[in-house]
Amino acid sequence: MAVDVVWFKKDLRTYDHIPLIEATKSGNKVLCLYVLEPERLELDDVDPIHIEWELENAIELSKCLGKIGGDLHFATDDMITTLEKINLDYGISRLLSHEETGNSWSYQRDKLVQNWCRNQGIDWIEYPTNGVIRKLKDRDLWKRKRDARMRENLYEPPEITNHAEFHGDAPSMIALGLNPRKLTNYPVPGQSAAFGRLESFLNEEAKQFQWAISSPTLAVKHGSGLSPYLTVGAISMRRVVQATNVRMEYIRKNKAELDGPTVWLKSLGSFRKRLAWRCHFVQKLEMEDNLDLVAQNPVIDANLMRVLDEDRFTRWKNGTTGWPFLDACMRQLSSTGWINFRMRAMIMSAASYNLWLPWRETGCHLAKQFLDYEPGVHWSQVGMQSGTTGINTIRAYSMTKQGRDQDPDGDYIRKWVPELSMVPTQYIHEPWEMPNELQETISCIIGEHYPAPILDELESRKEGIKRSYAARSSKESRDISKAVLKKHGSRSRPRKRRSTQKKLF
Repeated sequence: MAVDVVWFKKDLRTYDHIPLIEATKSGNKVLCLYVLEPERLELDDVDPIHIEWELENAIELSKCLGKIGGDLHFATDDMITTLEKINLDYGISRLLSHEETGNSWSYQRDKLVQNWCRNQGIDWIEYPTNGVIRKLKDRDLWKRKRDARMRENLYEPPEITNHAEFHGDAPSMIALGLNPRKLTNYPVPGQSAAFGRLESFLNEEAKQFQWAISSPTLAVKHGSGLSPYLTVGAISMRRVVQATNVRMEYIRKNKAELDGPTVWLKSLGSFRKRLAWRCHFVQKLEMEDNLDLVAQNPVIDANLMRVLDEDRFTRWKNGTTGWPFLDACMRQLSSTGWINFRMRAMIMSAASYNLWLPWRETGCHLAKQFLDYEPGVHWSQVGMQSGTTGINTIRAYSMTKQGRDQDPDGDYIRKWVPELSMVPTQYIHEPWEMPNELQETISCIIGEHYPAPILDELESRKEGIKRSYAARSSKESRDISKAVLKKHGSRSRPRKRRSTQKKLF
């Protein structure tokens, strides 16, 4: 009997899984497949922490499939070779999967799979997922279509009554030759953990979300913690959106019984908008598949003439720039695999404007730091924060200002930069201003125990902004930016600013 192969990629769950449901209806045997391709391990934006997290979620998926009569078969080979083996043993009737919006490599891989299926006379049926709409030419109808998809039905796992035997165990990290760094605050893998995290967030931590999300400390407590699960598809986006809507409706109906219902609703509304923005950014990569390789405005990128200074790059990566708040953020990210959105923007801003480092190398490094690396979100943000799109305001963050705003007493800096643990609050954001006598007293000599600033922050930021605007000035770069805006720009109406004064980021 021929088999229907269900190819699990960034959808490691049994709930809300249309390909799995459709496969169980055909009468064919069902073979659930997860493939880890060796070529992927060599990519510039892939880190062992990504593979470990994905495999742990795939193992949890295998357990869930076992409860409904199935199994997950692991293969460590390229996808075409794997399919050829299955086809030789069984004869593949159909290949079913969700659509994937990944990096350039996965896009090219999928084209090879499509050609192979066509040559073999096998139907590859891809089902929509999340908020990405395929074959759009512009954004005019995107939001309407995305919101409609978020309202589609949620589904329970199907019963698998005729699964195919195709034995392949999950590979170990040792067998793969990978040694991932050990992360602190590591999430529990699997769809059950994702469901539990969603419920806890919506009913407990979310109340302060809107006010806490900008702080690298408070965001750990009051953020959703769902991004690693969304990245591997352990939970569907529409389930998160609908659960948020249900919680908001409950609060509206029970205002008299709840403490601070207005605060709850504002925070959950803010969270829901961020879910939509996530889909918005992934849609960019769907419509332009090489954002991880080519700047959206290559003319601007060429005009910037950024060069990889190895010393600056190394000090930025290691959190030894001499800028305390930035160094703390880089160290938190390395230790935990996560940092909040505002700090991600600031980190990229510092690399691009202050240190004048090229976006591709810095973007790849950050991709490997994030446990929740989502190519569409990440490379869209890299383009925006490095100033290579031409359609976004240049957001060159002041690290000292961000530090004073988000960490006024310096507790966050002292936690992640212990060299500065004895520095008085008066000097914590600019320790180089400490009198020499004080430095000696607390055994924190700037330039010895903690580095002096790699550059003058204010002057390097001003120079970066100046050079960035100059790179945009040609007619050719402006014409390309107009085309980028037409294709990728948000169609939402901008909010009116209360003040016309320039904001210092």
